[in-house]
Amino acid sequence: MKIAIDGPAGAGKSTIAKILAEKLKINYLDTGAMYRAATLKVIQDNIDPKSHDKVLNSVENAAIEFKDNKIYLDGVNVQSEIRSQMVTNLVSVISKIPEVRELMVRKQKKISQLTDVVMDGRDIGTVVMPDADFKFYLDASIEIRALRRFKELDEKGDLEALKQDIEKRDKEDKTRKSGPLRIAEDAIVIDTSHMSIDQVVEQLISKIEGD
Repeated sequence: MKIAIDGPAGAGKSTIAKILAEKLKINYLDTGAMYRAATLKVIQDNIDPKSHDKVLNSVENAAIEFKDNKIYLDGVNVQSEIRSQMVTNLVSVISKIPEVRELMVRKQKKISQLTDVVMDGRDIGTVVMPDADFKFYLDASIEIRALRRFKELDEKGDLEALKQDIEKRDKEDKTRKSGPLRIAEDAIVIDTSHMSIDQVVEQLISKIEGD
């Protein structure tokens, strides 16, 4: 079984996809974490993001893998490091480089061909797994998504700045040339703005099981 979950930043994709995979007893692949790990590698190698050839070489040589739902970069658990503000600020720049996306998509496609999987990201249902058995698009208002991020930071951030960052990220994700964020024609759209995580998961399972 292949399940694709797409949507903008802060819509709850990763959390919901992970729980869904656990309930269905199939594998979970966090594609966003893969791009974040690639971005962390570029930062560690001290590479100018504008030097696309050097960025691609760095990412090609990066060993990115999942173990027990945690992401590893070159054998090191970087689950926390990939959520740093530095990575957050740069990940959309790195992920929109066409060659980087092509490399990542190849990795993701290979995984989906080998196992049952729940995969979340921005272009899973449209590019990575257009043949997915189920496609979902999770959305939420910018205000709600900014508030969720604010709470993740223990209310230490600037809520208005977070809102502006999300608006900027949405625009970049929707307008990039390679694998832009868009709703697959056959996707089921769910607005999570006023839903709990459990409610969203229950709705997804209901759709998968045929209501």
